[in-house]
Amino acid sequence: MHILQPKHSKLNEKEIQELLTDLNLSKAQLPKILFTDAGLPEGCEIGDVLKIERKEGDKVNIYFRVVV
Repeated sequence: MHILQPKHSKLNEKEIQELLTDLNLSKAQLPKILFTDAGLPEGCEIGDVLKIERKEGDKVNIYFRVVV
């Protein structure tokens, strides 16, 4: 991982279900990230959900993506 790359972490099934119920979404409605993306952590598979933490100044923005 490069120092300028935002932190990518894979969610487990329990965290995915909590996220989807909190946001009232299905997995298909989450934004997508390609399986070939260089920023994916090791061991990611198609269908996994990633949490991306991007630091902007003193604020941390959190994004979620599903691997396709």
